[in-house]
Amino acid sequence: MKEKLEEIKSIWEKFIKKDEISKDINPIILQSWLRCRDLNVDYKKGRGLNISEVELKRIKEENKELLEVAWPIMKNLHSIVLGSEFVLVLTDKNGYVLESIGEENIRREANKLNFLPGCLWSEEAVGTNAIGTCLKVDQPIQVIGAEHYCLYHHYWTCSAVPIHDDKGNIIGCLDMSGDSYGAHKHTLGIVVAAAYSIENQIALLRSHKLIDTTIESISDGMIIIDKNYKVNKTNNIASEILGLTREEIHHMDIRNVLRDVDFKREILKQKNSQRYIDCNFNINNKRIPCSANIAPIVTKNESIGAAIVFREVKYLHNAVNSVSGNKATYTFDDIITENKKMKNVIKLAKKISRANCCVLIEGESGTGKELFAHSIHNHSNKKNGPFIAINCASLPRDLMESELFGYEKGSFTGASKEGKPGKFELADGGTLFLDEIGELPLELQAKLLRVLDNLKVTRIGGKYEKKLDVRVIAATNRNLYEEVRRKSFREDLYYRLNVFKIKIPPLRERINDIEVCVKYFLNKLSVAQKYDKKPSEDFIKKLKSYKWKGNVRELQNIIERAYYLSEGQVITDECLPEDLFYDSIYKDGLSDISLETVEKRTIIHALIKSKGHVIEAGKLLNLSKSSIYRKIKKYNIDLNEIV
Repeated sequence: MKEKLEEIKSIWEKFIKKDEISKDINPIILQSWLRCRDLNVDYKKGRGLNISEVELKRIKEENKELLEVAWPIMKNLHSIVLGSEFVLVLTDKNGYVLESIGEENIRREANKLNFLPGCLWSEEAVGTNAIGTCLKVDQPIQVIGAEHYCLYHHYWTCSAVPIHDDKGNIIGCLDMSGDSYGAHKHTLGIVVAAAYSIENQIALLRSHKLIDTTIESISDGMIIIDKNYKVNKTNNIASEILGLTREEIHHMDIRNVLRDVDFKREILKQKNSQRYIDCNFNINNKRIPCSANIAPIVTKNESIGAAIVFREVKYLHNAVNSVSGNKATYTFDDIITENKKMKNVIKLAKKISRANCCVLIEGESGTGKELFAHSIHNHSNKKNGPFIAINCASLPRDLMESELFGYEKGSFTGASKEGKPGKFELADGGTLFLDEIGELPLELQAKLLRVLDNLKVTRIGGKYEKKLDVRVIAATNRNLYEEVRRKSFREDLYYRLNVFKIKIPPLRERINDIEVCVKYFLNKLSVAQKYDKKPSEDFIKKLKSYKWKGNVRELQNIIERAYYLSEGQVITDECLPEDLFYDSIYKDGLSDISLETVEKRTIIHALIKSKGHVIEAGKLLNLSKSSIYRKIKKYNIDLNEIV
């Protein structure tokens, strides 16, 4: 070794003093010498450049991950080479020393050269050295004796290896330095192995951080178990859903929690994934209904565990309801009226909406029962929950029960293999609107009553009751009380639904709303078609004289028809259907109406023609002033609705 060191010394002296270049020098070392000469590095010096404590603290913070990983490996390596008079040094990517470890005597010598934390050991600062040069050329290097550019370093041998992150970027350097007479080629191999271990640990740490970040970033709960059914990893969402700490979850046996899932046979043995299954997490004598995806973790064709991704059913239902449009779109502001009776109905409905009890809406077809149901929901404390509407008259009888209450997988032939939630479950946290409730079969009325009494539902084929938070609004165009008397509707269900009743008056009983609705519908059409049209006086008069069996819905259809038929900006009565030109009294026929009804309608018709002028109406009917006033009082005709 002495002869080799003297040979290197001779080559160095010739380069420094005579600019002679020897072919026996390591090309990497030679290129470094040339760089140092070009940088005017003083070969007579070579002490590391000091930085402040504040700057060192900042650099250490920037390299926190590298320090956390490398320091245990450095301590382990030091224990192996203890007694060999070497110092281990870790630097950042620029050559600033972050940490060092070594025996006291070698550390004292190193300190003389400022070879300690907070000093810079780049080529520009101290010339050719293992740290600065390996960072410059990005490869492991051993620098022995006079291969160092600066004279102060000629008593040292240094072996350094660059450290890379998982993307291949240089993030630091690991160096092992000692007396030049102790140089050995295996020293570099030891440092290479240590640096490789640091790189692997950093890659693994970042991989774990990526996995942890991914697990934490998903909006579902996640639990990863091993083949012994013990929990290895979980996320915060899982803790929130289950109401347990991570430590408590890690002590669970998943078989005791998910009793509906056959982990041993289905997941681990047969390696089957289960997707979108409804299951109950049994936590502290409490069932938490969830939808879960469970997939085996397979390596070398063997299941070593499983990943469980789950979400509470109620949040899943909210997402389904949002996508499928299960929400109330109307408010009380959308109910157009000038009628006193109708305004009182709206006032009552607003009061009722604040309660959480059942509401029964009665009214003829087309009066706006669903509009009121939407408005009640949007005025209630459940306005942010789902609004599920189901028409009991439109469902086949054999599907009605499964639609309302849902079913478990395999409950009947043709059932979905995953099972299906019913409308009650989908409405959890919101409102269920049962339209045409009078069409519900008697056999289902009993089950509906049980659900309304305890707000718990059991799916067809299910074992467990599910607690619900649902407000039920029912509507019918029938007289349910009469249906009860006929034994076609259960009396107990009627009284359960009829906590609050809203009875919507038909359009013919609020004649003053006709003109208001006409203008509203025409305005909407004018905005949509970008062409403004107005109704004529005769047009409005004819509409007011019609009976309106179809109520507001029929009126809206006739207005739309008239808008498109009208060629000018004014819509005349010529655009109305022919049957509106005839008095509804005669159109209906006399066989099924009383003389009093005929008389009342005749008086109303005369008042419309006279624009509410009572005496003029009396003249049209050949009645005296006192007679016409007496009959107006008898039939409770509201003159304010006529005009």
